[in-house]
Amino acid sequence: MADTKTEKKHLTKQDLNQLWYRWQVGWFSSSSYEKLESHGFAWSYIPFAEKYYANDPEGKKRLLTRHSQFYNTEPQVGTLINGIVASLEEDIAFGGDVPEELPTTVKTTLMGPIAGLGDSIIQGIIVPTLLSIGMSLASNGSPAGPLFYIVSWLVIGMALSYGMFQYGYRMGLGAIDKIVGEDSMRLMDAVNILGIIVTGTLAAGKVSLATTIQIPYGDTMGALQDTLDGVFPGLLALIVTLLTWWMLNKKGYSATKVLIIQCVAVIVLCAIGVF
Repeated sequence: MADTKTEKKHLTKQDLNQLWYRWQVGWFSSSSYEKLESHGFAWSYIPFAEKYYANDPEGKKRLLTRHSQFYNTEPQVGTLINGIVASLEEDIAFGGDVPEELPTTVKTTLMGPIAGLGDSIIQGIIVPTLLSIGMSLASNGSPAGPLFYIVSWLVIGMALSYGMFQYGYRMGLGAIDKIVGEDSMRLMDAVNILGIIVTGTLAAGKVSLATTIQIPYGDTMGALQDTLDGVFPGLLALIVTLLTWWMLNKKGYSATKVLIIQCVAVIVLCAIGVF
């Protein structure tokens, strides 16, 4: 009787692409507060289960059950975890030394740190940068702005997601030290510095504020804004940006509350002739 282990074949490129693709299109297509992204994760492993556990119903059940537990991380950079788990599950399917609890442990341990790293890169750098370029292109009513953002984000997001998945699969558990170990500190410092630069650039280029107040210059009246621009260009925009940051991060206000406060302030200041 042939040994079933020797009949099994390693994951092919097509198998890996299917694992990645099913996660990419399914990670939030079915969600709940109890499970969040786990439905998409389990769904991505159905072809894997058919490949390795076609004659092992209990093994298939355990596989899909462990990937149906609560899971939530940033979905593009987070595919690193999917790649690591794929390499672990492959070893489990071949009867290796990896315990069945390890993939779940890896997911639980990494989903928080990876979410922080992914949000810093995606929401802190890539999305604001692409949006700033798109808004500049659309400033005169051109459809090139939204089209640029849609296409560029699709290309960059998919490339980042696919690359992280493949890297996680090739590295296996070794990817953990690179991402959340000591080596990750330099990466996080670089991401934070780049995020600060991008945020500062967006604030300087996209926040526009000018006062209409007139002040005396000897026997004549002149615009206060001209004096401010001569001493500190963009000072009012900087003040508004810092106040917004203070309300969001220090006071803990929601974005909606901050917008309401700003709208009311603008109305009042315009009514009394400040702007």
